[in-house]
Amino acid sequence: MSFKERIEKVETRGWVACGIWCTLYIAFVVWVAWGDWKSLGWLVLLPVIADMFTTKYVNYGWWHKYKETNKTLYTVCSWVDAILFALIAVYFINIYIFQNYQIPSSSLEKTLRVGDFLYVSKMAYGARVPNTPLSMPLTQHTLPTWLGGGKSYIEWPQWKYKRLKGWTTPQKGDIVVFNFPAGDTVCLEMQNPDYYTLCHYYGREAVWQRRDLFGEIVTRPVDRRENYVKRCVGTPGDSLKITDNVIFTKANGEGLKANGEWTQEPEREGVQLNYLVQTDGEPLSDKYLARLGVSKDDRHRLNEPGAMVYVLPLTKAMLAELKKNDHIVAIQVQPEEMGGEVYPLGENKWTRDNYGPIYIPKKGDKLMITEENYPLYRRIAEAYEMKPMAIGKEYTFEMDYYWMMGDNRHNSADSRYWGFVPEDHIVGRPVFIWLSIDKDTHKIRWDRLGNGAKR
Repeated sequence: MSFKERIEKVETRGWVACGIWCTLYIAFVVWVAWGDWKSLGWLVLLPVIADMFTTKYVNYGWWHKYKETNKTLYTVCSWVDAILFALIAVYFINIYIFQNYQIPSSSLEKTLRVGDFLYVSKMAYGARVPNTPLSMPLTQHTLPTWLGGGKSYIEWPQWKYKRLKGWTTPQKGDIVVFNFPAGDTVCLEMQNPDYYTLCHYYGREAVWQRRDLFGEIVTRPVDRRENYVKRCVGTPGDSLKITDNVIFTKANGEGLKANGEWTQEPEREGVQLNYLVQTDGEPLSDKYLARLGVSKDDRHRLNEPGAMVYVLPLTKAMLAELKKNDHIVAIQVQPEEMGGEVYPLGENKWTRDNYGPIYIPKKGDKLMITEENYPLYRRIAEAYEMKPMAIGKEYTFEMDYYWMMGDNRHNSADSRYWGFVPEDHIVGRPVFIWLSIDKDTHKIRWDRLGNGAKR
């Protein structure tokens, strides 16, 4: 059949489908190529897409002719075709458009709760081109056990960091999903605390030798590290400090001088602190604590001789309600020394409740490295930008960095413990909750469905 005859046989719906898919493909290639126009070479596939819906020189559905003569072959090929299409579609949607995410810990209670399932937009901050493009869709770094476990990705090829054009960048107050910065090295049998904290407390030699305790040690590229979700409280170029659990920031001007007045982070109704709560000997019932809003996993009672003392995470509203209980004789914020060491480990000059001030690096900024600030920025040079940093010399930052914290201040492993979040670790922004299951009752929390991720 001649080309002219093939064109004449194309039905209207074929031309419509061709137009829609070609337009979508062109828009996608332009988006991916933005700022790096070499990628426009992918437009070479346009004739293939057009052929699929119009002239059909390539017979993509060749097995259809066996529908009556060889039903087994027809069925197998149909299933393979459907599965491949679904996997490819999920792969591209998951990388470039949106990703489902489940809240695994209470670090953002009461803003986002354990059991919340989120729609996370990859397009808001601009989707990243994957570092490891060959991977199993819907897996982060490990295959499910029914597929044998092991890595869910192939480490070769690895592409350099590139972020497509988004419509914004992480702002102070945004809830952000990102790859865990300290997750480049992982002890499989003891993943919490992270590898670097384990080496600090146990010694690197012990961590590598005690495989029975710590398990196999693996490394992971940026896009295969665990996904974390926190609130952005500091953006590139800010100075930040925490005073008595209150966060303050101010912008830096020329010479990285923090100009202007310190600005306090807005009061958020979901922010919680741990309190030591002492009763007159009357225990706080599970029913009362559930009504107050304290989940089962967060109810801790101390073994204090002659006293009944609880450690409870409370918002200001929950604290005010608790104070109405006639059996409460004393309430105080949990002492800051109970929070353990903070970043940079081994310095011991700050605590989780009183931290900084620090400068949050901005791309292109130059900073004189001193003995005092070297421990704070050394990991940026060694792990994220992989170039030398020396005391007494000026260092130029190659990426933007962010400071992330949980709203559940005393129950959140965040930037206070492992430092800055590089821009190449940013995954996306949660948009809304599409499912929420209570971790205590295992019932659907219908009132949370459709809620947005609060600023």
